[in-house]
Amino acid sequence: MKTSKPGKVYLVGAGLGDIAYLTVRSHQLLTQAEVIVYDALVDDSILQIIPKNCLKLDVGKRGGKPSTPQSEINNLLVKYCQEGKQVVRLKGGDPFIFGRTTGEIQALIAANCDFEVVPGISSALAAPLLAGIPLTDAVMSRCFAVLTAHEPDAINWKNVSQIDTLVILMGSRNLKEIIHQLQRHGRSPQTPIAIIREGGRPQQQVWVGTISDIIEKTAKFSLSPCVIVVGEVVNLRDFLQSTLYSMSNSQKPLSGKTILITRAAGQSSKFTELLTAEGATVMEMPALVIGPPSSWVALDEAIAQFDGSSQPYFNWLILTSANGIHFFFERLKKQGKDTRILHKTKIAVVGKKTASSLQKYGLEPDFIPPDFVADSLVSHFPESLAGKRVLFPRVETGGRDVLVIELTQQGAELVEVPAYESRCPDAIAPDILEALQQRKIDVITFASSKTVQNFCHLTQGLGKDFLEGVCIASIGPQTSETCLQLLGRLDLEAKEYTLEGLTEAIVAWELGQRTIQGNS
Repeated sequence: MKTSKPGKVYLVGAGLGDIAYLTVRSHQLLTQAEVIVYDALVDDSILQIIPKNCLKLDVGKRGGKPSTPQSEINNLLVKYCQEGKQVVRLKGGDPFIFGRTTGEIQALIAANCDFEVVPGISSALAAPLLAGIPLTDAVMSRCFAVLTAHEPDAINWKNVSQIDTLVILMGSRNLKEIIHQLQRHGRSPQTPIAIIREGGRPQQQVWVGTISDIIEKTAKFSLSPCVIVVGEVVNLRDFLQSTLYSMSNSQKPLSGKTILITRAAGQSSKFTELLTAEGATVMEMPALVIGPPSSWVALDEAIAQFDGSSQPYFNWLILTSANGIHFFFERLKKQGKDTRILHKTKIAVVGKKTASSLQKYGLEPDFIPPDFVADSLVSHFPESLAGKRVLFPRVETGGRDVLVIELTQQGAELVEVPAYESRCPDAIAPDILEALQQRKIDVITFASSKTVQNFCHLTQGLGKDFLEGVCIASIGPQTSETCLQLLGRLDLEAKEYTLEGLTEAIVAWELGQRTIQGNS
């Protein structure tokens, strides 16, 4: 439906995906967007700045997985522009570097839609830089070329192989073919090569080798998304890493420490950013897989009781995790309802992180316990629970029952419903396994009892001594208790049961270790 209000489409480059590498113009447009159509490489940190009422459409393309057809993306841009919306088409990197932008522009022109292209920082340039690899050098590289290996047969390898430095995008699935073509057309087997995964993000990984051995060095690892750099300039990385790049972290308290975070698969880690800011090298280990419950029936029936009347069916809604919040509001939306139906129901959350997740839906909690744990929620509850109806959306299996027991004992009419399920991943990632086996980890952090349980399950084949000398760090009392039960020890616990509190505890522990070593 066309409106008198003029719509416009902004084709915006998101850079490396992290909010730190957005341009000022891109940031401004995102904070004003009414519709955002975004790609797979866009980080959650960017989505945080988008207005609450903005329609978010994920059309990301990932190799080997179902993806949104380009024609459908074109139609979405035209549709919302003609409805008078301010639309941001957010692309990884720069829109004009392998971004399929030309086809979208053609569709917009054909529909007489106004548009603007906003440049972004391409990973082709930024990822090598942030890995300490210059693309040009007065002696080693007087030119470089950027190419995509998505369709290697379409590349003129004879000519490309002669260029000093090659930057190859979308090449992880065709690495063997790339190496074959380079050697076939005269590139020396000893030519240096680097593969940069997740360039510019806290979880960035870099593998360095030669054309002759890089396949063997990376055989056990998932490389996508990555940037591949081929050329003598790769050899400059060691020098730059040991001088300029190390200087920025040399005075930070966690410099030189490698910290393993156990977390839910697919969730971005604010914790990684906090630790990286203190100089740590961070590795992320998925120890939970979050998904829907076995049935939505109980949650849907509970949500149906919210009818917006002056007398609410539920007096309180208790939310104890970001996952519970996400799935609850997704089901609310599925039933054609929004947060307005909760205006007569009070909301209690466990801590700051849960409160922050709630705020993303435009709501403020009515109660947060002072100690940020479930036990504290009951003991400090702001009113008598006798006769009160309380809805508690929670994990389907494996959660603690302390809230259920104590709320019921307080006289609450409690309705607990499964809102999501968490399970253990099928296997430990090869890079994490290698780091544990080779004793490269200094600290392992746990933010829930389930991550401790699943970590023990995933590492049960490593023997008894692989944690010797590793600091075990916990976010709070219940997690600490599980560490003691399953790991046999605990080295530190956060004073404030938040990610910030755990970061502070790790920094304090490291400074204490240095003091002990200095006095010995």
